[in-house]
Amino acid sequence: MGTEEIPPIPPVAAAKELARGGEAAKGTPATTTGIPGRETGDRIRMAIAYTVMFLVAALFAIPFLWSVSTSFRTLADTLAGFSLLPRHWTTSGYHEAFHTFNFGRYTLNSAIIAGAITVSNLFLASLGGYAFARLKFPGREVLFMLVLGTLMIPDQLRLVPIYEMLINWIPSWFAHLGVGHLGWHHPSFVNRNGVILIQLVSASSLFLMRQYFLTIPRDLEEAAKLDGASYFKTYRKVMLPLAGPALAAVGILTFQGSWNGLFWPAILLQDSSQYTIPIGIAQFRFAYTTLWPPLMAASVLAILPILGLFIVFQRYFVAGVAASGVKG
Repeated sequence: MGTEEIPPIPPVAAAKELARGGEAAKGTPATTTGIPGRETGDRIRMAIAYTVMFLVAALFAIPFLWSVSTSFRTLADTLAGFSLLPRHWTTSGYHEAFHTFNFGRYTLNSAIIAGAITVSNLFLASLGGYAFARLKFPGREVLFMLVLGTLMIPDQLRLVPIYEMLINWIPSWFAHLGVGHLGWHHPSFVNRNGVILIQLVSASSLFLMRQYFLTIPRDLEEAAKLDGASYFKTYRKVMLPLAGPALAAVGILTFQGSWNGLFWPAILLQDSSQYTIPIGIAQFRFAYTTLWPPLMAASVLAILPILGLFIVFQRYFVAGVAASGVKG
């Protein structure tokens, strides 16, 4: 039986032809039409949108940049007229803020008060938010509405009753409790203790935590109950670790509010050694003049902790605020 020669495979044949000195076949280049450009209307709308956003950003950025610029000026330079850049650069404003007006002490007092209020809000608001979101008890919705109703009462309206409680009622309660053996013979709350006490938890923090807990699936909680976990253990081991974004949002908002707070510290902090940053900044103004360079230097330094806190926890803050408003 004769063997027939198998014709070479087309690619192999082309390679042999090319090896013998033949010319390789050239293909037809593909024609590309390219990506169609934007229409003129889209370009105009895009340009208008970017222009508006730039103007809004400049509206907020220029005052801040002017504050930073003023902190590096001399007092005579600030009175010479508006200019975005200093004519004579100097750091005397920062030196005067720290050494003449004891800005370091103001910062420490603000950190103590803001830190204590933030920690108490994180614990009490998360605990109360979990109770309002998950526990069933009589009058839960009515009580929650009453808590939210306190947001409509301004601090100026609560000033007299709260001050009366701080100077009369609460000290008498502590006296009846017999805390003298703890070294607290004459408890006083017309100081930073009172500022912390009246801001231990806020209705807005409670609302944010409650709304976020409502978004967590109940299956996780039911699984914890099957394992014999109590309500507090479920809150501590299951719900609280999942509430990181909401805790970050509450922490940033609470710290910012107490760090910048002026109303209650101005009323209750009667000792200059306990002044916070907002009260300390007011010391740069006098009857006939204002020390603009140290005042702006103190303002810029007061912004830095809030700015750093937001940069670090920005992702959690945005996620927490967004998730807290998706379920009622």
